[in-house]
Amino acid sequence: MPMFTPDKPVFIIAEMSANHGQDYDQAVKIIEAAHATGADAVKIQTYTPDTITIDCDNEYFQIKGTLWDGRTLHDLYGEAYTPWEWQPKLKKVADDLGIMFFSTPFDFTAVDFLEEMDVPCHKIASFEMVDLPLIRKVASTGKPVIMSTGMATEAEIEEAVAAFHEGGGTELVLLKCTSAYPAPPEEMNLRTIPYLAERFDVVSGLSDHTLGIDMPIAAVALGAKVIEKHFCLSRAQGGPDTAFSLEPHEFTNMVESIRNVEKGLGSVSFEITDKQKSSLTFRRSLFVVKDVKSGEEFTDENVRSIRPGHGLHTRELGNVLGQKAGQDIAKGTPLSKDFIR
Repeated sequence: MPMFTPDKPVFIIAEMSANHGQDYDQAVKIIEAAHATGADAVKIQTYTPDTITIDCDNEYFQIKGTLWDGRTLHDLYGEAYTPWEWQPKLKKVADDLGIMFFSTPFDFTAVDFLEEMDVPCHKIASFEMVDLPLIRKVASTGKPVIMSTGMATEAEIEEAVAAFHEGGGTELVLLKCTSAYPAPPEEMNLRTIPYLAERFDVVSGLSDHTLGIDMPIAAVALGAKVIEKHFCLSRAQGGPDTAFSLEPHEFTNMVESIRNVEKGLGSVSFEITDKQKSSLTFRRSLFVVKDVKSGEEFTDENVRSIRPGHGLHTRELGNVLGQKAGQDIAKGTPLSKDFIR
């Protein structure tokens, strides 16, 4: 049975990333806190500095134009990676709590390692969307795959989706992502989310790097079924990703807002709900607004459309005016056909 379908509740992922600060106990606390927020899953990343890049400080490996300016890739990833020996233990912590635990692999050895852990699904990061062999490898596991599309052109997404199917993959989720840290709202283009779902016949969602919770909530209103957001215990602790991560109370607010939006979306319906039925009486209808004697003509002076809704429907006003009353009628009486001669 598919893990992700349009009729299931929005799947909310708390991304731990580097927010453990190389402290195992901190990583455990993050999982516990994510579970407490109501998140469906906590996600980590599986790489080492040497599986994702090389130790080189020439200009090609210098980081420019981001939060991490002046550092080399190898240096940054040395700080950010999650030690592999932690990962099976962290999964057990999550399993015991009842929150899903999975990861983003960045090379073939990471995929094999995660398969040994029996993770329920895999993630492809935006920067790896152009790594077609890695996509085929992940797809070959037969597990659901969530793929972020930051920086990707439509043609590149099409190529990545094709690689996924070539690898034998069957269940794919595409996440709209803006790979800026933090990402400005004006660059989010959330309307791409329903387009991805229709264009590639997949479940779609949002991997969000903006500050705050507005974008995920708006994304759900547009049809997103998966939301991924970076999560930390406190931004004051610092670290490579804390600047665009949510703290527990913020993540809880996001989860609650998403669940409320889901309820509000409902389906196409014009049915009068139980809560609305008591309000029907406040609709307008035809009332006698002045005392009327038997035989007196109904006019716009003595019959009006007013609240409440106990009298004849307002559509009858033209048929009533000019006719005669069959009995005395007191002011404030709902007009009935029985009163018309």
